[in-house]
Amino acid sequence: MIILLAGLPGTGKTTLARELAPRTQGRVLSKDEFRHTLFASDEIEYSSRQDDFCLQLMIETAAYLLARNPARLTFLDGRPFSRRYQIENVLQAASSLHQPWKILECVSSEETVRRRLEKDSAGSRHPAGNRDYQLYLEVKSRFETITHPKIVIDTDQPLADCVDQALAALR
Repeated sequence: MIILLAGLPGTGKTTLARELAPRTQGRVLSKDEFRHTLFASDEIEYSSRQDDFCLQLMIETAAYLLARNPARLTFLDGRPFSRRYQIENVLQAASSLHQPWKILECVSSEETVRRRLEKDSAGSRHPAGNRDYQLYLEVKSRFETITHPKIVIDTDQPLADCVDQALAALR
């Protein structure tokens, strides 16, 4: 199964994916990790074009992994999936791979997001150098409502509760 972790920056997508993967024998494919593996620091653009390129490689990697183990869960992380075409591309790929899919949309309060982003920025804990509260506001202003079936997880809840909710949705 292919699982899209959608949501604005700082809403807990990566944290949730990293908690779910070992509990499900799944694999997390992170756009931010792909970007930093593929490009030297002076080549990183944080552009839609580069994001789309990384996502395409993530989909191809998922196809490779799923061909070897069709029962594996593959978590696509690191992209807000703020545009419908981004979700459509993944769902089209899932269909061509004969794989079911789920969308987990992470949400949280603006205060929680601000606190998380400031903490990550202060400690250089996140690979995306453009990830800050201003990016959150920009993505929020253009976020297109997800119209496909989805499970909304409020990550203001304790992480254990979020994990339980996600696991129940993935069964």
